[in-house]
Amino acid sequence: MSVTTANQGRRLPEPSMQCIERSVIKWLRTTFRKKKQLKFNEFNLSASLLAEIEKAGFVEASPIQEQTIPLALEGKDVIGQAQTGTGKTAAFGLPTLEKIDVDNTVIQALVIAPTRELAVQSQEELFRFGRSKGVKVRSVYGGSSIEKQIKALKSGAHIVVGTPGRLLDLIKRKALKLNHIETLILDEADEMLNMGFLEDIEAIISRVPEERQTLLFSATMPDAIKRIGVQFMKEPEHVKIAAKELTTELVDQYYIRVKEGEKFDTMTRLMDVEQPELAIVFGRTKRRVDELTRGLKIRGFRAEGIHGDLDQNKRLRVLRDFKNGNLDVLVATDVAARGLDISGVTHVYNYDIPQDPESYVHRIGRTGRAGKSGQSITFVAPNEMGYLQIIENLTKKRMKGMKPATAEEAFQAKKHVALKKIERDFEDESIRTNFEKFGKDARKLAAEFTPEELAMYILSLTVQDPDSLPEVEIAREKPLPFKPSSGGFSGKGKGGRGNGYRGDQRRDRNRREDRDGGRRDFKRKSNKNSRDFEGKGNKRPHRTSNEKKNGFVIRNKGDK
Repeated sequence: MSVTTANQGRRLPEPSMQCIERSVIKWLRTTFRKKKQLKFNEFNLSASLLAEIEKAGFVEASPIQEQTIPLALEGKDVIGQAQTGTGKTAAFGLPTLEKIDVDNTVIQALVIAPTRELAVQSQEELFRFGRSKGVKVRSVYGGSSIEKQIKALKSGAHIVVGTPGRLLDLIKRKALKLNHIETLILDEADEMLNMGFLEDIEAIISRVPEERQTLLFSATMPDAIKRIGVQFMKEPEHVKIAAKELTTELVDQYYIRVKEGEKFDTMTRLMDVEQPELAIVFGRTKRRVDELTRGLKIRGFRAEGIHGDLDQNKRLRVLRDFKNGNLDVLVATDVAARGLDISGVTHVYNYDIPQDPESYVHRIGRTGRAGKSGQSITFVAPNEMGYLQIIENLTKKRMKGMKPATAEEAFQAKKHVALKKIERDFEDESIRTNFEKFGKDARKLAAEFTPEELAMYILSLTVQDPDSLPEVEIAREKPLPFKPSSGGFSGKGKGGRGNGYRGDQRRDRNRREDRDGGRRDFKRKSNKNSRDFEGKGNKRPHRTSNEKKNGFVIRNKGDK
């Protein structure tokens, strides 16, 4: 068979199947080629902002930034839905900074964040990007001197980042005036809702001019958040970035089944064997963090802890030491570590299994960053095994069981590290030059003892004997209860990892940290999502909506 051209009238052979296939493949590649990510210099941003972006090493915009920045620059209200760690701060920060008039000394933008850690982090990011332009950014939060914060506000601010409780305190004292706000940002709105800040947020919004731009960012979109969009925003654009997978493939996830009383020794032996460069240990309560920090120091680790009761200056000092490599281990609660952006973390140890699966995602997200691999190890009490499946259902990845390291393995690993250090020191000329200062004494020792005896003595000083390790007492905490029926599991749970647990346990007094750190003068009505059941007479702890949804139900003996 052949074809005839219209103009020339000559007959040509019909295209072969190979030619057709090549043409189709070429068309498919062209049509479905991965969309190129926009670069920051393609946005309508000023030269001063672009210079700081380039200095920070950012070139291409993330999906949430690519879709949000153009809309925000046009002045539209935006609801951005994306997971933590996707670049939301720059998504709202860059267009906000672009609109700031530095010659006008009034507060022009307000960012509301759920915790002081996130408030500080957002303030640092906004200051970094707006430095060349001369934008003044202040952060206000509980747990720090309100007088100093008032003084800082009086010295001038274009943008204020704060937690709800402290913002209300400052408004009441007439130290924070919001009548010139042009841009209002609600960051991590779902977290603020979970913490019971809904009424505080509404009170703050009521004091902001109606003629404004509102940007709301949230990882999830519960009904209460949607109502904020309807009530306080004008025809908002909804930007949703689908989470392809909540955990990165670069993080190897393991669990160790261990009794509560054996957790600490198991963890420190594992640390001795693995020798993490930078590690974060997560504890469930502030008391637990303090005890773990003390215990790790006793065992010779360079460790410090952070939680909601820590003075802000000390917290910043601890984080600075950790980033600079002056600490090996950071011990933290979920709240204190939320939003931490520290590169180089190689290991995450979940000393206590998290109370909700989303917290697990945030925890292991501290490692496996910037293309580097990481490792997470979760220590699970036998009665907590049902939690693993709930976490795995969320992350779509099954954790591997890990065999605990023995005391002998830890001892051999520490000896290996000590020997390597001695070899490195002998190769260091700056150290060897000091040897002669001890020459006379060294020759005297060499005459009295054999080289082998001297070497053994040096190693005994360097390496802790496993039989004489100092005892560390970590207060026992009951395992998290697990209700199989609410999670849709059978008694043994899928995978045969262990029985579900219906516990006789009240809430830990320290479970709900004071996220805002300071006392609020504004009274708030109790919120279903944030009731505290700390009194002795409370026999039936309240079940939050998240607990119902995820199967994490805390019940007392006798509850039906």
